[in-house]
Amino acid sequence: MNWEAFWLSMRLASLTSLILLCIGLPLAYWIARSSWRWKFLVEAVVALPIVLPPTVLGFYLLTAMGSRSALGRFYQEMTGSPLAFTFGGLLVASIFYSLPFTIQPLSMAFSAVEEGLIQNAWILGRSRLMTFFTVILPLSYKGVITAFILSFAHTVGEFGVVLMVGGNIPGITRTISIDLYDQVQALNDEGASETAMFLLIFSFVFLSLVYFVDRKKDRKKRVKRWG
Repeated sequence: MNWEAFWLSMRLASLTSLILLCIGLPLAYWIARSSWRWKFLVEAVVALPIVLPPTVLGFYLLTAMGSRSALGRFYQEMTGSPLAFTFGGLLVASIFYSLPFTIQPLSMAFSAVEEGLIQNAWILGRSRLMTFFTVILPLSYKGVITAFILSFAHTVGEFGVVLMVGGNIPGITRTISIDLYDQVQALNDEGASETAMFLLIFSFVFLSLVYFVDRKKDRKKRVKRWG
């Protein structure tokens, strides 16, 4: 087991999930509550990483971060180092490819909040911001937990985009999934089996947590309906 790659993956997944929550809360709320006629275009862009081949997404992100792009030149002028093939570039790419795994659970949770509760809060004089933090967000906390878990797990397991944007630099961009690929290439069957088994158990545990949260939510609804 390559613990350096493991801890790098954990750091990447933690930062990605926390940043995505900050971006995802207002965006998902807007998707859930907006009646803008062209909203479906925004939803399609957000969901694009789910259906787009990772190598295609990685290619466009690598192009956007390259020294010939405006973003790449701006970052290099500000920091003195390129964005592509660095941990910072990998973090930006992770935010893009894990975005739908944050937005979709959040928007579903926000949509499930009863409109009457929101209207009552407004009638009682609470601002829209206070209503969001004191009414909508507490009622949607399980969606927030699910969004964090899915974003974290998806970031840990991603391979194609990571290889395109980050390459394979030990200690900087070599994540646990890239390390597994290296071990297979080196015919290290024992090491590859150990890493693959770890990722399998890791994914199972995280998915079990998601279904556990959903089950508790459904049970609470049934009790409320029949109680």
